Amino acid sequence: MILRPQFNDIRNIGYYLGRITLGLGLTMFVPFIIGLFLFKEPDPAFDFLIGANITVLLGLILSRLCKTNRDLHTSQAMVIVALSWLIAMALGAIPLFLSGHYNSFLDTCFETMSGFTTTGLTLVQDLDHLSLTHNLWRHLGPFIGGQGIAVIAISFLVGGANGTLKIYLGEARDEKLVPNVIHTARFIWIISIAYLIAGTIILGAVGMFIGLPAGSAFFHGACIFMAGFDTAGFAPQTQNILYYHSLAFEIIIIVFMIMGSLNFNLHYRLLTGDRKEIWKSIETRTLLLVVMLVSLVAMSGLKHFGAYSETMTMFRKGFFHLISGHTTTGYMTIYAQQFIKEWGNIALAGIIIAMSLGGCACSTAGGIKMLRVGIIYKALREDLKRILLPDSAVIAQRFHHIKTMFLDDKQVRSVLIVTFGYLLLYGLGTLIGVGLGYPLLESLFESTSAAGNVGLSCGITDTAMPAILKITYIIEMWAGRLEIISVFALVGFIVAFIKGK
Repeated sequence: MILRPQFNDIRNIGYYLGRITLGLGLTMFVPFIIGLFLFKEPDPAFDFLIGANITVLLGLILSRLCKTNRDLHTSQAMVIVALSWLIAMALGAIPLFLSGHYNSFLDTCFETMSGFTTTGLTLVQDLDHLSLTHNLWRHLGPFIGGQGIAVIAISFLVGGANGTLKIYLGEARDEKLVPNVIHTARFIWIISIAYLIAGTIILGAVGMFIGLPAGSAFFHGACIFMAGFDTAGFAPQTQNILYYHSLAFEIIIIVFMIMGSLNFNLHYRLLTGDRKEIWKSIETRTLLLVVMLVSLVAMSGLKHFGAYSETMTMFRKGFFHLISGHTTTGYMTIYAQQFIKEWGNIALAGIIIAMSLGGCACSTAGGIKMLRVGIIYKALREDLKRILLPDSAVIAQRFHHIKTMFLDDKQVRSVLIVTFGYLLLYGLGTLIGVGLGYPLLESLFESTSAAGNVGLSCGITDTAMPAILKITYIIEMWAGRLEIISVFALVGFIVAFIKGK
């Protein structure tokens, strides 16, 4: 028998949603202040004052009306996380919609969900003339979402309240860099801000070297780093990374994309002097092996198709996009239609595989994740040994992920459920695309990019695409970022509320 959620369940959910909404509203004051005093753009800045006031007011109302000290159940935490991303999408879209650079509020919600989920697919119009203030918010979105929207509340607004760990886990994170989850969340922000400062300086210096004015160079540097390290793929210009026409810029971005796709716990270990961890981790080993195999497929396809004859061109237009897809960043040095016209089916299949597998767990990357790929390989290896070795043989598979662990059936079952969920997302988005008249391979490419939170596009993502496809990609980006389980929890909660006893 399904039990209907009680008033106290809804009250718990409402209170924490209020705190998270309040945290989101406070972040909108950043572009307001910078836009008003640094960029000298009063009209765009006041768009964020309007958005911030609406968001903060809603957060305060929910927090006051639903104030409670009750313990938070795991199912409630997952519902909170799933709803918080939908609320953040709608409220975060308000300032962008007021900019006048989007055809509809749905397009703005698409843009905001794409940013917060670190996807990078975009529906903005006339990006080259978008105000600096609105452009800053587009790139702050991935920086906020990459660390986690709920992490904002955990870091600064919830304090020692009950349920913070459950919310943290519900946002598809399980690393605890230090024993206290609140301190872990704050440390993630410290790492990210330190990287942001360093990355802005490096990219800003390169921008000045290639001829950008100092102010523009460092603005572009900050935006590109935020979207690159948080594996989003947004850029301040329509041409994306092609705009800069710089090999040095592209090499540095490759480094930042790889950094962003690595587990935050691995960053912590490296920063605290444990450099051996990068060679011992099952994730980094799997990532290296998979990149090599997928590169072989993609490069062979490009060579067979005769797309890029020169080695440097192959690196800048072939390998760059392979890493961009595998880290689920979505930065591009070609136009979207060139994937279809220049890559050929084999190379496209290679990059689709890369996008679907993604980066490391507990990073800003999307996709199935290297940890799951490594565990599936270990499980298959264990089963093969059971078949080949005598029945009396004792078989135990070990793997190293932060610490050495033994593989068990519970881990494998959990990994296979999430992996199946991703494959289902990729497939459903593809079927809807094909049903709307788009070619199969292109539909698979775009669906994988959306659900894997990648951001590469072969040209389907456009303001002219049907509204049903925009909604489909929004759902894919949302479900993919939360690794599906929290979305299942929300669906179960709604069903229980409707049909429960």
